[in-house]
Amino acid sequence: MDAAYRYVEQKDGTIIKLTADDLGNEEKLKLGQRFRIDNITSQSGPGDIPETRFVWNKKEFRLKSGSWKTSLSGLKRLAEKNRIWFAKDNIYYKRFENDFPIQPITNVWEDTVISGFSSDKLYVVQTSIEIIKRCILMTTDPGDLVLDPTCGSGTTAFVAEQWGRRWITIDTSRIALNIAKQRIMTAVFPYYKLYSNQDNQTNQRNHSSDDIRQGFIYKTVPHITLKSLANDEPPATETLYDQPEIDKKLLRVSGPFTVETLQNYEPINPEDLDNEIRENEEEGAFGEVIKQHLVSAGIKNGRKDEMVVFRSVELLAGEALHAEGFYETTKGEEKAYFHIGPKFGTVSKKLVSDAVKECRQRGDANWLVILGFSFESDISGSTQTTSMGNFEVTKCRIHDDLLQEGLKKKPAKSAASFVTIGEPDIELHVSEPGFVGLKDDKIKDNNKEILQSSNLKNPSSDFVTVEIKGLDIYDPIKDIVKPRDVHDIAYWMIDDDYDGSNFVVKQVFFCGGDKSEFDKWKKGLDNLAKENTKKKVEKTLKIEIDDEAFDRLYGHISHPIEIKKKGQKIAVRIISQFGEESTKVMAV
Repeated sequence: MDAAYRYVEQKDGTIIKLTADDLGNEEKLKLGQRFRIDNITSQSGPGDIPETRFVWNKKEFRLKSGSWKTSLSGLKRLAEKNRIWFAKDNIYYKRFENDFPIQPITNVWEDTVISGFSSDKLYVVQTSIEIIKRCILMTTDPGDLVLDPTCGSGTTAFVAEQWGRRWITIDTSRIALNIAKQRIMTAVFPYYKLYSNQDNQTNQRNHSSDDIRQGFIYKTVPHITLKSLANDEPPATETLYDQPEIDKKLLRVSGPFTVETLQNYEPINPEDLDNEIRENEEEGAFGEVIKQHLVSAGIKNGRKDEMVVFRSVELLAGEALHAEGFYETTKGEEKAYFHIGPKFGTVSKKLVSDAVKECRQRGDANWLVILGFSFESDISGSTQTTSMGNFEVTKCRIHDDLLQEGLKKKPAKSAASFVTIGEPDIELHVSEPGFVGLKDDKIKDNNKEILQSSNLKNPSSDFVTVEIKGLDIYDPIKDIVKPRDVHDIAYWMIDDDYDGSNFVVKQVFFCGGDKSEFDKWKKGLDNLAKENTKKKVEKTLKIEIDDEAFDRLYGHISHPIEIKKKGQKIAVRIISQFGEESTKVMAV
């Protein structure tokens, strides 16, 4: 509250002057309207107002120098509106606090400190949301593009998403990007009313004309001035661009976004070559961290009875195989080799191929584990045959928390450090529009219904549908590959024209539910799994989801995909209930 407003005018006209202690007393402040006194004279010359005498309350006031800030008729209007104040043998202008209930922002931002009006920090690198918000609102309009080349915890992207700005954020750290990704995907934002949706006469929303570039409907406040009162003019209004109107019946989640990764390139800068020794030392330290966690945490695949505990793990000096370990199985002790992917980068198909070749040459291991934070899309698990038997190749994701020490204010209660990634069990159903060749009547019926509502550009062309049947996950204890049901998949996405590097989401579907629910659903007995998943989504987002819309976003069979060219690639990305990603690419 502005301490200059030291007077309170009560409803009966009584004036109270506030003390310094009274300014913090809410009860005193509620007694009436707060106001301050302001000069009603100007130090400049008389200008076009020659009158110097004004009579108020049967007393004459005469200027000795300067001029009144308004005409004599204007002074009379101020008196009629109870805007004149007498003190120390002179009259003043009464300026009420709600004449202009906001204060202009200066270059001193005292309200942006973390412990003030802004939220508490979740990450060490986090910038105050209030600072970023103010910078974005000062320099951009809704629909503009915001670039943040130093992502950190993703505050800029988070704020830009909330305020209807497009955004691009960049970081060299995969950990920072994952923190930002999780932060944005789990965020819930207020729903700001769009200006383009507002019918000013009926005050009704019109969603057919959505246009974020026209901005939001903002709160406005009056700007009552001495001039407007004296001249009996309507007050000006100020638009508060940081206070859009909120539709409390709706909540909003993040719009679609993608996470793109550039592969590591060989250094060509001489300074980078000079740092090679230092980088090798860092890689050695990283390998030691992986070794310690393998021994202490083991490797999990989602089942307690299939967790692998290593008796010992030793680092190797090879270029493709970086460590070896020994673990117990139902057949006795077995050996595993490890390929440890880059600390800041993606495991490439070439490196995996080299690791498989070296493991085949050695011929003394039952299991090759490819450890990495992220993998190229066309890397998949497999069974390799050698002259001495078989060995299994398994992708295993390193949990991001392994490198988050010191980044978070509060350490996370992490899941397993290493979790195997299941391979998607996918079947393509290829057919002409007449649905010839589809054996499953249920799939056939679904496709007919979907095709009628999907508005395909060329209905006479061939098309395919993708069916998700589950996940194939390796059990190293029993040395077998076990299929997992569809209920182990949280959601899955399709890029129907994959270019080999950039995954563009064209279709997305939710799965999930208890196994018993899915068994009933697949048999067509009821929609229990679908309804329970829908309820969970509605509870999480605190919104009501349209049944027809959710029907198109739920299930294990895709919408029809047009075959536009020979060799067209379809990429399917699955996210398991454990949060692990796996991508499979198929050509049609």
